[in-house]
Order: sequence, then C-alpha cells, then structure tokens
Amino acid sequence: MKVTDYFDKSAGTTLISFEVLPPPKGGGMQAIFDVLDPLMEFKPPFIDVTYHREEFVYVQRPGGYFEKISIRKRPGTVGICAAIVHRYGVDAVPHLICGGFTKEDTENALIDLNFLNINNVLAIRGDARKFDNKFEPEPQGHAYALDLVRQIADMNQGKYLDENIENGQCTDFCIGVAGYPEKHFEAPNLQADMQWTKAKVEAGANYIVTQMFFDNQKYFQYVQQCRNMGIDVPIVPGLKPLTREGQLNTIPRHFHVDVPAELVNAMRQAKTPEAKRQVGIEWCITQSKELKAAGVPCLHYYTMGDAATTRQIAEAVF
Repeated sequence: MKVTDYFDKSAGTTLISFEVLPPPKGGGMQAIFDVLDPLMEFKPPFIDVTYHREEFVYVQRPGGYFEKISIRKRPGTVGICAAIVHRYGVDAVPHLICGGFTKEDTENALIDLNFLNINNVLAIRGDARKFDNKFEPEPQGHAYALDLVRQIADMNQGKYLDENIENGQCTDFCIGVAGYPEKHFEAPNLQADMQWTKAKVEAGANYIVTQMFFDNQKYFQYVQQCRNMGIDVPIVPGLKPLTREGQLNTIPRHFHVDVPAELVNAMRQAKTPEAKRQVGIEWCITQSKELKAAGVPCLHYYTMGDAATTRQIAEAVF
C-alpha cells in the first residue's frame, strides 16, 4: 500500500512511523530486528530505511604513501526493506539518493524494488562525502533531488532511459521528499528552499517528511507557508529526541537546526547522563503530543538504533 493511502485511510488519525539505519558492513539483520521488534506493538504502517553512499578512507601502503579507497559502510537497504516486509508484514520505504548513483543505477534499483512489490520511496539528494567540500554528483548521475523525482515519475509513466524500450511497464511508486522547516543549509533563504520543494511536488512527489526540529512553531509555520504556495501534499514531521548533552553542539552543526534555549538550559542543568536523557525524552513527548493534537498525518521518529528511547516516547504518546 502507498504511504499516502495510509494517510487517507486513517481519516485524520495521526499514524506513527520509524526510520532505521542499515547496520555497518559485517553486521546482520538482527541489529534491525532488535530495534523494530520492541516498536511493532505501535503498529507502524511503514518503516523507512536509509541509504548511505560510499565513503573514503586512506590506507597506508608499504613505502609510506596513502591510498584513497572507496568503501560502503552501511550497505543493504533494498535487502533490509524486503526482510522488513517479510518479517512484519508492513510496508518499507527505502531511501534513494543521488550521490553514488548514475541514472542507470537508479533505474536498476527502481526495477529491483518494483519486482519486490516495494512501491514507496523517499527521494533525497544525500550528503556530500566526508572529505568533499561540497556535494559532487556521480558522473551521469543526478545533482538534485528534483531530477531524481523526475526520473521516478517518468518510470511511473513507463518512460525508461533507453528510448528504444516500447510499452515499458509503468511502475507505481509513491514518492516522498524531504522538507526543511528551518531551510536546507545550502539555500539562501527559506523562501528559495520552499520553491525547490514546490518544484519537487510539481514533478511528482506525493508527500513530504521534514528534517528534525525542536520547536513545533517552526513546523506549523512551515506547513502554512507551504499551503500558501500551493503545496498541498501531506507534510510529516520528523522527530528525534536529544539524549546526550554533547548533541547540543553536534546536532546543530550536522543538521543545521536550532535548539531552543529552554531545552539547552534544562539539559545542562540536569545532573546525570540519565537525567539529561530524560530531559530530551520529555521534550520530544511534549512535541509529539502537541503535533498529534494538531492532527498531523504521522509522527515519524528517527530511531538512530535506539529502540528504548523511541519506545518510551511512543508509549507516552500513542
């Protein structure tokens, strides 16, 4: 079933969904099951699985020189999605990214997903590689999520890269995209960033999942601005609790979001690591209850492999 069909079927009831990361290379599916097993009682209709492009490491060789080697630390997104569907009977939403993919790679990945009857995807550009100053697309790949959305939408119309293909099967992907209530860090301003979001919707995106935020007013304002621009697809708030004081610095640096002063002060005043964790959890619970009361279509939690924290929040909200 499509993600948007779940929203329609819920008739205004707020759903819950989770996002998981593939285990590092060498790990197994049990790591995913350990996260999801405690959360399935909340009946998520779909689970997101992130995708991670290759990274580079420098390996010292005999003679003292360093060789730059490409590795993929978290492979297996498509296989994990298939395993989730098989084990839990819920829909899986693989992330598709521009980085590391040629257009043909993307097409082949979509064909595999179609064969597996996985018909939801989240189309995002992805981050720059660790040692790159800016995002660099793969040769013959997409530079922007907008172009990725267009390719998926083309396949939904039976249009493939090979123009000699006649009567190609029309796929039926429901396409999610990312939204940024505090703007994407590369955009000059929020209005410009929202124009890109509108273009993705016009190209075929069916719903939006937001970057994490810690001030609900920023989400509500973002939704209203989207509606004023004619963006009428569902907008799902993405949530992540702070659980360590160090995240007060790392989260804003990596994700370019603000942390409210009240949350910062409360976490710094807490005396123990567990007390600090509880401050972050209670803040996320309060956020979640307010968003649920406002009738958002779904609360989407970035689990980051922490089932216990996510479960504590879900128990308080659902």
